[in-house]
Amino acid sequence: MSESAGFNLLIVDDDKGMRQSLLELMGAAGWQAEAVSRADKALERLADVTPDVILSDVRMPGMTGLELLARLDRDMSPPLVLISAHGDIPMAVEAMQSGAYSFVEKPYDPRRLLTILTHAAEQSRMRARNAQLKERLFQLSGLDRVLLGQTPAVAAVREEVLDLAPLDGAVMILGETGTGKELVARALHDLGPRADQPFLAINCAALTPESFEAEMFGVAGAGEGRLLAASGGTLFLDEISTCPLVVQAKLLRVIEDQEVFPVGASAPATLDVRVVCATNEDVEQAVVEERLRQDLLFRLNTFVMQLPPLRHRKDDLTLLAAHFMADYAQLYEIAVPELDHEDVAALMAHDWPGNVRELRNVCARRVMLARRGGGTFAAALTQDHGLEDMPDTLREAVAAFERELIGKAIKAHEGRMDAAAGALGIGRRTLNEKIVKLGLDKAALL
Repeated sequence: MSESAGFNLLIVDDDKGMRQSLLELMGAAGWQAEAVSRADKALERLADVTPDVILSDVRMPGMTGLELLARLDRDMSPPLVLISAHGDIPMAVEAMQSGAYSFVEKPYDPRRLLTILTHAAEQSRMRARNAQLKERLFQLSGLDRVLLGQTPAVAAVREEVLDLAPLDGAVMILGETGTGKELVARALHDLGPRADQPFLAINCAALTPESFEAEMFGVAGAGEGRLLAASGGTLFLDEISTCPLVVQAKLLRVIEDQEVFPVGASAPATLDVRVVCATNEDVEQAVVEERLRQDLLFRLNTFVMQLPPLRHRKDDLTLLAAHFMADYAQLYEIAVPELDHEDVAALMAHDWPGNVRELRNVCARRVMLARRGGGTFAAALTQDHGLEDMPDTLREAVAAFERELIGKAIKAHEGRMDAAAGALGIGRRTLNEKIVKLGLDKAALL
């Protein structure tokens, strides 16, 4: 009975003895319940209170229970359970088709009635939470929209961004893969005085000693390098610990002197950049292992930000999931899947080693499953093929999932394109266009 504690019920029945009986049953079960004798009084009461469930008799003087049901807003009103001593199968079918949550005959089985009402109340509460999430997402703007979340850990990150954005000192962002390090770096840039200047993101693992100077410093007479092109803006060094030591020495000089020497030039060129770097490693250990120069570290860690992993901010999971699903649902032009108890349980049970990036991709799979008429978060999680090959952008993620689903459909229907298109819920012409766009080889799939 403890699971029902706190639920609210509005009883509508013209029989005084039945009203009293139901009030006693619900009180013993831990519910808050009130009763009215007529359907029109119930409508008046609903203007002031919002119960989790309405339990209404069918046959009453004036407005019937079915007429009360018709007066309720399906999207906004609580679920309604009908109860009647005159019920029959056609009436039950009509009630369910009209939007009733369930139909119970008198004399009722108390245990069965409580089970039905509890399930209806749980669904009502979950629907209300989803509505609150959607409203919260609608209201978000600015930094709240970029760094989404309501937990203290995320609020602290937003405060740090606001504090550090106006400054010009170097910032080192620490955090696991997928925690949003580049997102924070861009926020520091966008909210600072350099916002109207370039933001140059460099993957340090891709830098090589052989091509570094020509690419980054430029070649005299052949155009300026990437660093000079970004002068005045922000230089973001991603995964700094993966940078070759030879390149680290050259970066150190650039940061210290704020100038570059283009290949073949007779004089250096002045550079003006704010430096922000990021890594998912323990930088002190990287120094001990001689993979990161200590003097470079001292130049980069004027300010240090630590981003929390998703497993430490699970209270944000439903908000983030709602946000990502809304984005993908808009992309695929379908209704946003509703979060139910099983979905929330699956979200909470997962450890999220890939953090927010992993959650975003799981939400994309969840919406793709919904587009095909079903799916749960548990199912979307089982389709996780590893974090290394997860696309980083929305466009890449969409292409990857479309490629996978179309390939499976073609295989399942042995190359029958009309059947594959029907299974995917798209037209044959659209399927052909996607096959070309995605570079799929039909023959190789069969």
